[in-house]
Amino acid sequence: MRIKKALFIFFVITPILFAQSKSEKIDDLLSRYNEYGLLNGSVLVAEKGEVILKKGYGLANMEFDIPNSEKTVHRIGSITKQFVSTMIMQLVEEGKIKVDEKMTTYLKDYRKETGDRVTIFHLLTHTSGIPSYTGSPGFWSDSSRNPYTTEELIEKFCMGDLEFEPGSKFAYNNSGYVLLGKIVEEVTGITYEENIQKRIFDKIGMNNSYLDRPAKIIKNRASGYDSRGLGYVNTRYMDVINAFGAGDIATTVEDLYLWDQALYTEKIISEESKNKMFTPYLSNYGFGWGIDKIEHPADGDSLTMYSHGGGINGFNTHISRTINDKILIVGLNNTGGAPWREIRKNITKILYGKEYDYPKKPFANYIYEAILEDGINEALATFKEIQDSEEEIFDISENKLNNLGYSFLGENKFDEAIAVFQMNIDAFPKSFNVYDSMGEALMKKGDNKKSIELYKKSVELNPQNTNGFDMLKKLGVDIKQPEDAEVSEETLKSYVGTFNLFPNFDIEITTENGKLFTQATGQPKFEVFPETTTIFYLKVVQAKIEFFKEGYSVDKIILYQNGKEMPGKRIDKK
Repeated sequence: MRIKKALFIFFVITPILFAQSKSEKIDDLLSRYNEYGLLNGSVLVAEKGEVILKKGYGLANMEFDIPNSEKTVHRIGSITKQFVSTMIMQLVEEGKIKVDEKMTTYLKDYRKETGDRVTIFHLLTHTSGIPSYTGSPGFWSDSSRNPYTTEELIEKFCMGDLEFEPGSKFAYNNSGYVLLGKIVEEVTGITYEENIQKRIFDKIGMNNSYLDRPAKIIKNRASGYDSRGLGYVNTRYMDVINAFGAGDIATTVEDLYLWDQALYTEKIISEESKNKMFTPYLSNYGFGWGIDKIEHPADGDSLTMYSHGGGINGFNTHISRTINDKILIVGLNNTGGAPWREIRKNITKILYGKEYDYPKKPFANYIYEAILEDGINEALATFKEIQDSEEEIFDISENKLNNLGYSFLGENKFDEAIAVFQMNIDAFPKSFNVYDSMGEALMKKGDNKKSIELYKKSVELNPQNTNGFDMLKKLGVDIKQPEDAEVSEETLKSYVGTFNLFPNFDIEITTENGKLFTQATGQPKFEVFPETTTIFYLKVVQAKIEFFKEGYSVDKIILYQNGKEMPGKRIDKK
Protein backbone atom coordinates (compact mmCIF):
# COMPACT_ATOMS: atom_id res chain seq x y z
CA MET A 1 0.00 0.00 0.00
CA ARG A 2 1.02 3.69 -0.28
CA ILE A 3 2.31 3.98 3.27
CA LYS A 4 4.68 1.03 2.82
CA LYS A 5 6.10 2.51 -0.36
CA ALA A 6 6.78 5.79 1.44
CA LEU A 7 8.56 3.96 4.26
CA PHE A 8 10.69 2.06 1.77
CA ILE A 9 11.81 5.23 0.03
CA PHE A 10 12.65 6.88 3.36
CA PHE A 11 14.95 4.07 4.47
CA VAL A 12 16.66 3.71 1.10
CA ILE A 13 17.62 7.37 0.78
CA THR A 14 19.00 7.97 4.27
CA PRO A 15 22.21 5.82 4.19
CA ILE A 16 23.46 7.51 1.02
CA LEU A 17 23.87 10.78 2.92
CA PHE A 18 26.81 9.62 5.02
CA ALA A 19 29.21 10.13 2.11
CA GLN A 20 28.05 13.65 1.36
CA SER A 21 29.84 16.89 2.20
CA LYS A 22 28.26 19.42 4.54
CA SER A 23 27.08 21.57 1.65
CA GLU A 24 25.60 18.55 -0.13
CA LYS A 25 23.79 17.48 3.03
CA ILE A 26 22.39 20.98 3.53
CA ASP A 27 21.29 21.15 -0.10
CA ASP A 28 19.67 17.73 0.15
CA LEU A 29 17.89 18.77 3.36
CA LEU A 30 16.63 22.05 1.87
CA SER A 31 15.54 20.27 -1.30
CA ARG A 32 13.37 18.02 0.85
CA TYR A 33 11.78 21.07 2.52
CA ASN A 34 11.15 22.51 -0.93
CA GLU A 35 9.72 19.23 -2.25
CA TYR A 36 7.26 19.15 0.65
CA GLY A 37 6.12 22.72 0.07
CA LEU A 38 7.80 23.98 3.25
CA LEU A 39 10.43 26.19 1.62
CA ASN A 40 10.33 28.44 -1.43
CA GLY A 41 13.10 30.99 -1.43
CA SER A 42 16.84 31.62 -1.19
CA VAL A 43 19.35 30.31 1.36
CA LEU A 44 23.00 31.06 2.16
CA VAL A 45 25.15 29.22 4.69
CA ALA A 46 28.67 30.23 5.70
CA GLU A 47 31.10 28.43 8.01
CA LYS A 48 34.29 29.98 9.36
CA GLY A 49 33.37 33.03 7.34
CA GLU A 50 33.35 31.15 4.01
CA VAL A 51 30.20 30.52 1.97
CA ILE A 52 29.55 26.79 1.62
CA LEU A 53 26.07 27.05 0.09
CA LYS A 54 24.07 29.74 -1.66
CA LYS A 55 21.12 28.64 -3.69
CA GLY A 56 17.51 29.27 -4.60
CA TYR A 57 14.64 26.81 -4.16
CA GLY A 58 11.31 27.08 -5.92
CA LEU A 59 10.09 30.12 -7.83
CA ALA A 60 10.62 33.83 -7.35
CA ASN A 61 7.69 34.46 -9.70
CA MET A 62 5.15 31.70 -10.23
CA GLU A 63 3.36 33.37 -13.12
CA PHE A 64 6.50 33.60 -15.27
CA ASP A 65 8.28 30.52 -13.86
CA ILE A 66 11.27 32.57 -12.70
CA PRO A 67 13.35 30.53 -10.23
CA ASN A 68 14.70 31.77 -6.94
CA SER A 69 18.48 32.16 -6.78
CA GLU A 70 21.13 33.69 -4.53
CA LYS A 71 20.55 36.94 -6.46
CA THR A 72 16.79 37.09 -5.90
CA VAL A 73 15.70 40.18 -3.97
CA HIS A 74 13.29 39.40 -1.12
CA ARG A 75 11.54 41.61 1.40
CA ILE A 76 13.19 40.82 4.73
CA GLY A 77 10.60 42.25 7.14
CA SER A 78 11.87 42.80 10.67
CA ILE A 79 15.49 41.94 9.86
CA THR A 80 15.38 45.62 8.84
CA LYS A 81 15.54 46.55 12.52
CA GLN A 82 19.21 45.64 12.91
CA PHE A 83 20.12 48.11 10.15
CA VAL A 84 18.17 50.87 11.87
CA SER A 85 19.75 50.12 15.25
CA THR A 86 23.19 50.22 13.60
CA MET A 87 22.51 53.71 12.21
CA ILE A 88 21.41 54.82 15.66
CA MET A 89 24.70 53.56 17.11
CA GLN A 90 26.63 55.34 14.37
CA LEU A 91 24.92 58.58 15.41
CA VAL A 92 25.76 57.83 19.04
CA GLU A 93 29.41 57.52 18.04
CA GLU A 94 29.14 60.85 16.21
CA GLY A 95 27.78 62.49 19.36
CA LYS A 96 24.42 63.30 17.74
CA ILE A 97 22.31 60.90 19.85
CA LYS A 98 22.45 59.63 23.41
CA VAL A 99 20.96 56.20 24.06
CA ASP A 100 19.65 57.22 27.48
CA GLU A 101 18.13 60.49 26.21
CA LYS A 102 14.34 60.87 25.96
CA MET A 103 12.93 60.46 22.46
CA THR A 104 11.24 63.90 22.47
CA THR A 105 14.69 65.49 22.41
CA TYR A 106 14.84 64.36 18.78
CA LEU A 107 11.14 64.22 17.86
CA LYS A 108 9.88 67.65 18.88
CA ASP A 109 6.31 67.09 17.68
CA TYR A 110 5.75 63.85 19.61
CA ARG A 111 3.33 64.08 22.55
CA LYS A 112 5.39 65.07 25.56
CA GLU A 113 3.43 63.42 28.38
CA THR A 114 4.37 60.00 27.03
CA GLY A 115 7.43 60.73 24.90
CA ASP A 116 9.29 62.39 27.76
CA ARG A 117 9.19 59.04 29.61
CA VAL A 118 10.59 56.99 26.71
CA THR A 119 14.30 56.86 25.85
CA ILE A 120 16.15 55.76 22.73
CA PHE A 121 17.19 52.64 24.67
CA HIS A 122 13.53 51.78 25.28
CA LEU A 123 12.78 52.07 21.56
CA LEU A 124 15.76 49.90 20.60
CA THR A 125 14.91 47.12 23.06
CA HIS A 126 11.09 46.98 22.69
CA THR A 127 10.59 48.18 26.25
CA SER A 128 8.96 51.56 25.53
CA GLY A 129 5.34 50.73 26.37
CA ILE A 130 4.21 52.55 23.22
CA PRO A 131 1.47 50.53 21.44
CA SER A 132 2.73 48.63 18.38
CA TYR A 133 0.94 50.09 15.38
CA THR A 134 0.70 46.73 13.59
CA GLY A 135 -1.51 45.54 16.45
CA SER A 136 -4.03 48.34 15.87
CA PRO A 137 -7.54 47.07 14.99
CA GLY A 138 -7.98 46.94 11.24
CA PHE A 139 -4.39 47.81 10.42
CA TRP A 140 -3.61 44.72 8.35
CA SER A 141 -7.05 44.43 6.77
CA ASP A 142 -7.37 48.09 5.84
CA SER A 143 -4.87 50.71 6.92
CA SER A 144 -1.73 48.91 5.71
CA ARG A 145 -2.82 49.53 2.11
CA ASN A 146 -3.03 53.30 2.51
CA PRO A 147 0.01 55.39 1.44
CA TYR A 148 0.69 57.27 4.69
CA THR A 149 3.56 59.66 5.05
CA THR A 150 5.85 58.84 7.97
CA GLU A 151 4.44 61.80 9.88
CA GLU A 152 0.88 60.59 9.28
CA LEU A 153 1.82 57.04 10.30
CA ILE A 154 3.34 58.24 13.57
CA GLU A 155 0.49 60.61 14.39
CA LYS A 156 -2.25 58.10 13.60
CA PHE A 157 -0.75 54.91 15.03
CA CYS A 158 2.33 55.56 17.20
CA MET A 159 1.17 58.15 19.74
CA GLY A 160 -1.20 56.08 21.85
CA ASP A 161 -1.19 55.92 25.64
CA LEU A 162 1.60 53.86 27.14
CA GLU A 163 0.68 50.24 27.83
CA PHE A 164 3.20 49.92 30.68
CA GLU A 165 5.93 51.89 32.40
CA PRO A 166 8.88 52.24 30.00
CA GLY A 167 11.69 49.82 30.83
CA SER A 168 9.53 47.58 33.02
CA LYS A 169 8.87 44.83 30.49
CA PHE A 170 9.51 43.61 26.93
CA ALA A 171 6.78 43.81 24.28
CA TYR A 172 7.83 43.45 20.64
CA ASN A 173 6.99 46.76 19.05
CA ASN A 174 7.12 47.89 15.43
CA SER A 175 6.20 51.46 16.41
CA GLY A 176 9.55 51.84 18.17
CA TYR A 177 11.51 51.28 14.98
CA VAL A 178 9.30 53.58 12.90
CA LEU A 179 10.16 56.25 15.47
CA LEU A 180 13.87 55.37 15.35
CA GLY A 181 13.87 55.67 11.56
CA LYS A 182 12.28 59.10 11.86
CA ILE A 183 14.81 60.11 14.51
CA VAL A 184 17.62 59.24 12.07
CA GLU A 185 16.05 61.67 9.59
CA GLU A 186 15.55 64.44 12.15
CA VAL A 187 19.10 64.23 13.52
CA THR A 188 20.86 64.06 10.15
CA GLY A 189 18.66 66.36 8.08
CA ILE A 190 18.49 63.84 5.21
CA THR A 191 16.08 61.02 4.48
CA TYR A 192 16.15 57.61 6.10
CA GLU A 193 16.77 56.13 2.64
CA GLU A 194 19.76 58.39 1.96
CA ASN A 195 21.17 57.51 5.38
CA ILE A 196 20.96 53.75 4.97
CA GLN A 197 22.37 53.94 1.46
CA LYS A 198 25.34 56.09 2.49
CA ARG A 199 26.00 54.68 5.94
CA ILE A 200 25.61 50.96 5.21
CA PHE A 201 24.79 49.78 1.68
CA ASP A 202 27.47 51.80 -0.13
CA LYS A 203 30.11 51.24 2.55
CA ILE A 204 30.07 47.46 2.28
CA GLY A 205 28.97 46.99 -1.31
CA MET A 206 25.38 45.89 -0.71
CA ASN A 207 24.51 46.79 -4.30
CA ASN A 208 21.35 44.70 -4.44
CA SER A 209 19.73 46.14 -1.31
CA TYR A 210 16.94 48.68 -1.29
CA LEU A 211 14.26 50.39 0.70
CA ASP A 212 11.34 48.64 -0.96
CA ARG A 213 8.72 50.98 -2.38
CA PRO A 214 5.73 50.14 -4.63
CA ALA A 215 6.82 52.47 -7.45
CA LYS A 216 10.47 51.42 -7.44
CA ILE A 217 11.79 49.14 -10.19
CA ILE A 218 13.92 46.50 -8.47
CA LYS A 219 15.76 43.99 -10.64
CA ASN A 220 15.31 40.32 -9.62
CA ARG A 221 12.58 41.18 -7.09
CA ALA A 222 10.62 38.16 -5.82
CA SER A 223 6.84 38.19 -5.75
CA GLY A 224 5.14 37.37 -2.46
CA TYR A 225 2.64 34.53 -2.10
CA ASP A 226 0.45 32.98 0.58
CA SER A 227 -0.43 29.31 0.92
CA ARG A 228 -4.04 28.42 0.14
CA GLY A 229 -5.08 24.80 0.32
CA LEU A 230 -2.42 22.90 -1.61
CA GLY A 231 -1.44 25.86 -3.77
CA TYR A 232 -0.61 29.55 -3.55
CA VAL A 233 -2.24 32.91 -4.16
CA ASN A 234 -0.73 36.34 -4.60
CA THR A 235 -0.28 37.91 -1.21
CA ARG A 236 -2.49 40.75 -0.06
CA TYR A 237 -1.22 44.17 -1.13
CA MET A 238 0.26 46.53 1.42
CA ASP A 239 2.03 49.82 0.87
CA VAL A 240 5.45 48.84 2.16
CA ILE A 241 6.24 52.44 3.11
CA ASN A 242 4.07 51.68 6.15
CA ALA A 243 6.84 49.33 7.30
CA PHE A 244 9.18 52.34 7.51
CA GLY A 245 12.14 51.48 9.73
CA ALA A 246 10.43 48.35 11.06
CA GLY A 247 10.45 46.12 7.98
CA ASP A 248 10.95 47.90 4.64
CA ILE A 249 14.28 46.59 3.33
CA ALA A 250 14.53 44.25 0.34
CA THR A 251 17.80 42.45 -0.28
CA THR A 252 19.55 39.20 -1.24
CA VAL A 253 21.22 36.43 0.71
CA GLU A 254 24.52 37.48 -0.86
CA ASP A 255 24.18 41.05 0.41
CA LEU A 256 23.28 39.77 3.89
CA TYR A 257 26.52 37.77 3.82
CA LEU A 258 28.39 41.06 3.15
CA TRP A 259 26.48 42.54 6.09
CA ASP A 260 27.49 39.63 8.33
CA GLN A 261 31.15 39.94 7.34
CA ALA A 262 31.17 43.70 7.93
CA LEU A 263 29.97 43.12 11.48
CA TYR A 264 33.24 41.29 12.22
CA THR A 265 35.07 44.55 11.46
CA GLU A 266 34.76 48.17 12.53
CA LYS A 267 33.88 49.34 9.03
CA ILE A 268 30.30 50.07 10.11
CA ILE A 269 30.40 50.56 13.88
CA SER A 270 32.95 50.22 16.66
CA GLU A 271 33.49 47.21 18.89
CA GLU A 272 32.08 49.20 21.81
CA SER A 273 28.85 49.87 19.91
CA LYS A 274 28.59 46.23 18.81
CA ASN A 275 29.02 45.08 22.40
CA LYS A 276 26.05 47.22 23.40
CA MET A 277 24.02 46.09 20.39
CA PHE A 278 24.64 42.40 21.12
CA THR A 279 24.02 42.58 24.87
CA PRO A 280 20.89 40.65 25.89
CA TYR A 281 18.48 42.92 27.77
CA LEU A 282 14.89 42.01 28.69
CA SER A 283 13.71 38.79 27.01
CA ASN A 284 17.26 38.36 25.65
CA TYR A 285 16.77 41.10 23.07
CA GLY A 286 19.58 43.50 22.18
CA PHE A 287 19.43 46.38 19.68
CA GLY A 288 17.64 44.80 16.71
CA TRP A 289 18.93 41.30 17.54
CA GLY A 290 17.73 38.38 19.63
CA ILE A 291 20.47 36.70 21.66
CA ASP A 292 19.83 33.04 22.45
CA LYS A 293 21.76 30.40 24.34
CA ILE A 294 21.28 27.05 22.63
CA GLU A 295 22.74 23.65 23.34
CA HIS A 296 26.02 23.17 21.50
CA PRO A 297 25.48 20.28 19.06
CA ALA A 298 29.06 19.05 19.49
CA ASP A 299 29.70 19.01 23.24
CA GLY A 300 26.39 19.79 24.94
CA ASP A 301 27.70 23.09 26.26
CA SER A 302 25.93 26.36 25.44
CA LEU A 303 26.29 28.19 22.16
CA THR A 304 25.40 31.87 21.72
CA MET A 305 23.37 32.64 18.62
CA TYR A 306 22.48 36.12 17.41
CA SER A 307 19.39 36.01 15.25
CA HIS A 308 16.25 37.71 14.03
CA GLY A 309 13.24 36.72 11.99
CA GLY A 310 11.07 38.74 9.68
CA GLY A 311 7.55 38.48 8.37
CA ILE A 312 5.76 40.76 5.94
CA ASN A 313 2.97 40.07 3.44
CA GLY A 314 4.02 36.98 1.47
CA PHE A 315 7.52 36.71 2.96
CA ASN A 316 9.11 35.18 6.04
CA THR A 317 12.83 35.41 6.68
CA HIS A 318 15.58 34.51 9.12
CA ILE A 319 19.19 35.42 9.85
CA SER A 320 21.37 33.83 12.53
CA ARG A 321 25.04 34.32 13.40
CA THR A 322 27.20 32.13 15.62
CA ILE A 323 30.19 34.40 16.17
CA ASN A 324 32.62 31.94 17.78
CA ASP A 325 32.68 29.76 14.66
CA LYS A 326 31.74 32.50 12.16
CA ILE A 327 28.61 30.63 11.10
CA LEU A 328 25.90 32.46 9.17
CA ILE A 329 22.52 31.03 8.15
CA VAL A 330 20.28 33.26 6.05
CA GLY A 331 16.89 32.17 4.72
CA LEU A 332 14.51 34.30 2.67
CA ASN A 333 11.16 32.72 1.78
CA ASN A 334 8.52 34.22 -0.53
CA THR A 335 5.58 31.96 0.30
CA GLY A 336 5.11 33.22 3.83
CA GLY A 337 5.61 30.17 6.03
CA ALA A 338 8.98 28.39 6.05
CA PRO A 339 9.80 26.76 9.44
CA TRP A 340 13.08 28.63 9.77
CA ARG A 341 13.88 27.71 13.37
CA GLU A 342 13.56 24.02 12.56
CA ILE A 343 15.61 24.48 9.38
CA ARG A 344 18.28 26.43 11.27
CA LYS A 345 18.48 23.74 13.93
CA ASN A 346 19.05 21.01 11.35
CA ILE A 347 21.61 23.02 9.39
CA THR A 348 23.50 23.75 12.62
CA LYS A 349 23.60 20.03 13.40
CA ILE A 350 25.04 19.32 9.96
CA LEU A 351 27.72 22.00 10.42
CA TYR A 352 28.80 20.38 13.69
CA GLY A 353 28.75 16.87 12.24
CA LYS A 354 25.72 15.66 14.18
CA GLU A 355 22.66 13.67 13.15
CA TYR A 356 19.80 15.77 11.87
CA ASP A 357 16.16 15.28 11.00
CA TYR A 358 14.42 15.41 7.67
CA PRO A 359 11.09 17.24 7.67
CA LYS A 360 7.99 15.13 7.75
CA LYS A 361 5.93 15.19 4.59
CA PRO A 362 2.74 17.23 5.03
CA PHE A 363 0.00 14.64 5.30
CA ALA A 364 -2.52 16.90 3.54
CA ASN A 365 -0.43 16.84 0.35
CA TYR A 366 0.00 13.08 0.56
CA ILE A 367 -3.67 12.30 1.15
CA TYR A 368 -4.69 14.68 -1.64
CA GLU A 369 -2.66 12.58 -4.08
CA ALA A 370 -4.07 9.39 -2.54
CA ILE A 371 -7.67 10.57 -3.04
CA LEU A 372 -7.05 11.54 -6.67
CA GLU A 373 -5.13 8.36 -7.54
CA ASP A 374 -6.77 5.67 -5.40
CA GLY A 375 -10.17 7.05 -4.46
CA ILE A 376 -11.78 7.99 -1.17
CA ASN A 377 -12.09 4.55 0.39
CA GLU A 378 -8.48 3.64 -0.27
CA ALA A 379 -7.37 7.03 1.08
CA LEU A 380 -9.36 6.48 4.28
CA ALA A 381 -7.75 3.05 4.69
CA THR A 382 -4.33 4.63 4.14
CA PHE A 383 -5.08 7.21 6.82
CA LYS A 384 -6.05 4.47 9.28
CA GLU A 385 -2.83 2.63 8.51
CA ILE A 386 -0.80 5.79 9.10
CA GLN A 387 -2.54 6.38 12.42
CA ASP A 388 -1.77 2.82 13.52
CA SER A 389 1.83 2.94 12.33
CA GLU A 390 4.61 3.59 14.83
CA GLU A 391 6.64 5.42 12.19
CA GLU A 392 6.00 9.18 12.25
CA ILE A 393 6.98 10.17 8.74
CA PHE A 394 4.03 12.52 8.13
CA ASP A 395 3.10 15.85 9.64
CA ILE A 396 -0.63 15.63 10.27
CA SER A 397 -1.64 19.29 10.61
CA GLU A 398 -5.18 20.24 11.56
CA ASN A 399 -5.01 23.51 9.63
CA LYS A 400 -3.61 21.94 6.46
CA LEU A 401 -6.18 19.15 6.49
CA ASN A 402 -8.89 21.72 7.05
CA ASN A 403 -7.61 23.79 4.12
CA LEU A 404 -7.60 20.69 1.94
CA GLY A 405 -11.18 19.90 2.93
CA TYR A 406 -12.26 23.40 1.99
CA SER A 407 -10.39 23.15 -1.31
CA PHE A 408 -12.57 20.15 -2.19
CA LEU A 409 -15.64 21.92 -0.82
CA GLY A 410 -14.95 24.93 -3.05
CA GLU A 411 -15.01 22.58 -6.04
CA ASN A 412 -18.34 21.06 -4.86
CA LYS A 413 -16.58 17.71 -4.28
CA PHE A 414 -18.64 17.01 -1.18
CA ASP A 415 -17.67 13.39 -0.63
CA GLU A 416 -13.96 14.18 -0.84
CA ALA A 417 -14.36 17.14 1.52
CA ILE A 418 -16.33 15.04 4.03
CA ALA A 419 -13.69 12.31 3.91
CA VAL A 420 -10.92 14.81 4.68
CA PHE A 421 -12.89 16.47 7.47
CA GLN A 422 -13.54 13.01 8.96
CA MET A 423 -9.78 12.37 9.00
CA ASN A 424 -9.36 15.67 10.83
CA ILE A 425 -11.97 14.66 13.41
CA ASP A 426 -10.22 11.33 13.94
CA ALA A 427 -6.85 13.06 14.32
CA PHE A 428 -8.05 15.97 16.49
CA PRO A 429 -11.19 14.84 18.33
CA LYS A 430 -10.93 17.63 20.94
CA SER A 431 -10.93 20.47 18.41
CA PHE A 432 -14.27 22.23 18.00
CA ASN A 433 -13.25 23.57 14.60
CA VAL A 434 -13.05 20.17 12.90
CA TYR A 435 -16.68 19.46 13.80
CA ASP A 436 -17.69 22.94 12.64
CA SER A 437 -16.07 22.32 9.24
CA MET A 438 -17.69 18.91 8.89
CA GLY A 439 -21.05 20.45 9.79
CA GLU A 440 -20.65 22.96 6.98
CA ALA A 441 -19.76 20.25 4.43
CA LEU A 442 -22.76 18.13 5.42
CA MET A 443 -25.09 21.13 5.28
CA LYS A 444 -23.88 22.01 1.77
CA LYS A 445 -24.40 18.41 0.70
CA GLY A 446 -27.96 18.58 2.04
CA ASP A 447 -27.62 16.28 5.06
CA ASN A 448 -29.04 18.76 7.58
CA LYS A 449 -29.78 16.16 10.27
CA LYS A 450 -26.16 15.02 10.45
CA SER A 451 -24.97 18.61 10.10
CA ILE A 452 -26.92 19.60 13.23
CA GLU A 453 -25.21 16.82 15.20
CA LEU A 454 -21.77 18.07 14.18
CA TYR A 455 -22.52 21.72 14.95
CA LYS A 456 -23.91 20.74 18.35
CA LYS A 457 -20.68 18.86 19.08
CA SER A 458 -18.68 21.91 17.99
CA VAL A 459 -20.45 24.35 20.31
CA GLU A 460 -20.33 21.82 23.12
CA LEU A 461 -16.53 21.81 22.83
CA ASN A 462 -16.41 25.57 22.40
CA PRO A 463 -19.39 27.55 23.76
CA GLN A 464 -17.83 30.67 22.20
CA ASN A 465 -18.09 29.32 18.67
CA THR A 466 -20.48 32.01 17.43
CA ASN A 467 -20.46 30.60 13.91
CA GLY A 468 -21.69 27.25 15.23
CA PHE A 469 -24.67 28.84 16.98
CA ASP A 470 -25.45 30.92 13.88
CA MET A 471 -25.41 27.82 11.67
CA LEU A 472 -27.64 25.90 14.10
CA LYS A 473 -30.12 28.75 14.01
CA LYS A 474 -30.00 28.67 10.22
CA LEU A 475 -30.75 24.93 10.42
CA GLY A 476 -33.77 25.61 12.64
CA VAL A 477 -32.15 24.81 16.01
CA ASP A 478 -32.20 27.89 18.23
CA ILE A 479 -29.75 27.28 21.08
CA LYS A 480 -28.79 30.30 23.12
CA GLN A 481 -25.08 30.96 23.28
CA PRO A 482 -23.90 31.04 26.92
CA GLU A 483 -22.68 34.33 28.30
CA ASP A 484 -19.16 34.85 29.56
CA ALA A 485 -18.51 33.80 33.12
CA GLU A 486 -18.12 36.34 35.89
CA VAL A 487 -14.61 36.36 37.38
CA SER A 488 -13.61 38.51 40.33
CA GLU A 489 -10.84 41.06 39.95
CA GLU A 490 -8.94 39.27 42.70
CA THR A 491 -9.00 36.02 40.70
CA LEU A 492 -7.91 37.83 37.54
CA LYS A 493 -4.94 39.33 39.38
CA SER A 494 -3.91 35.87 40.58
CA TYR A 495 -3.42 34.86 36.93
CA VAL A 496 -0.98 37.69 36.19
CA GLY A 497 2.51 36.44 35.36
CA THR A 498 4.81 35.09 32.66
CA PHE A 499 4.61 31.45 31.56
CA ASN A 500 7.18 29.65 29.42
CA LEU A 501 5.85 27.22 26.80
CA PHE A 502 8.95 26.61 24.68
CA PRO A 503 12.55 27.87 24.59
CA ASN A 504 12.39 31.62 23.90
CA PHE A 505 8.58 31.59 23.77
CA ASP A 506 6.62 32.97 26.70
CA ILE A 507 3.04 34.06 27.31
CA GLU A 508 2.60 37.08 29.54
CA ILE A 509 -0.71 37.51 31.34
CA THR A 510 -1.73 40.99 32.50
CA THR A 511 -4.87 42.63 33.81
CA GLU A 512 -6.25 46.09 33.18
CA ASN A 513 -9.58 47.66 34.18
CA GLY A 514 -11.04 44.33 35.20
CA LYS A 515 -10.04 42.57 31.97
CA LEU A 516 -7.42 39.89 31.29
CA PHE A 517 -4.88 40.15 28.48
CA THR A 518 -2.34 37.78 26.96
CA GLN A 519 0.77 38.56 24.93
CA ALA A 520 3.00 35.91 23.38
CA THR A 521 6.65 36.57 22.54
CA GLY A 522 6.89 38.73 19.42
CA GLN A 523 3.11 39.19 19.13
CA PRO A 524 0.60 41.94 19.97
CA LYS A 525 -1.41 41.95 23.18
CA PHE A 526 -4.96 40.52 23.03
CA GLU A 527 -7.83 40.39 25.47
CA VAL A 528 -9.00 36.95 26.63
CA PHE A 529 -12.56 36.28 27.73
CA PRO A 530 -13.82 34.00 30.55
CA GLU A 531 -15.58 30.83 29.47
CA THR A 532 -15.32 29.65 33.08
CA THR A 533 -13.44 31.04 36.05
CA THR A 534 -10.29 29.16 34.93
CA ILE A 535 -10.66 28.87 31.14
CA PHE A 536 -10.33 31.95 28.91
CA TYR A 537 -10.68 32.17 25.13
CA LEU A 538 -9.35 34.48 22.45
CA LYS A 539 -11.51 36.04 19.76
CA VAL A 540 -8.70 36.84 17.32
CA VAL A 541 -7.65 33.18 16.94
CA GLN A 542 -9.17 29.82 17.84
CA ALA A 543 -7.38 29.28 21.13
CA LYS A 544 -8.00 28.95 24.86
CA ILE A 545 -5.88 29.28 27.98
CA GLU A 546 -6.58 27.31 31.16
CA PHE A 547 -5.07 28.28 34.53
CA PHE A 548 -4.07 25.76 37.16
CA LYS A 549 -3.48 26.51 40.83
CA GLU A 550 -1.16 24.66 43.16
CA GLY A 551 -2.07 25.84 46.62
CA TYR A 552 -2.80 29.57 46.47
CA SER A 553 -0.75 30.45 43.37
CA VAL A 554 -1.17 29.80 39.66
CA ASP A 555 1.92 27.88 38.56
CA LYS A 556 0.79 26.42 35.24
CA ILE A 557 -1.27 27.18 32.14
CA ILE A 558 -2.27 25.09 29.16
CA LEU A 559 -2.69 26.71 25.75
CA TYR A 560 -5.22 24.86 23.60
CA GLN A 561 -4.73 25.62 19.92
CA ASN A 562 -4.81 23.72 16.63
CA GLY A 563 -5.95 20.57 18.42
CA LYS A 564 -2.87 20.57 20.64
CA GLU A 565 -2.33 21.06 24.36
CA MET A 566 0.75 23.15 25.17
CA PRO A 567 1.59 23.44 28.88
CA GLY A 568 3.50 26.42 30.27
CA LYS A 569 5.22 26.84 33.63
CA ARG A 570 5.32 30.10 35.53
CA ILE A 571 8.79 31.67 35.40
CA ASP A 572 8.22 34.83 37.44
CA LYS A 573 7.63 33.48 40.94
CA LYS A 574 6.56 36.27 43.25
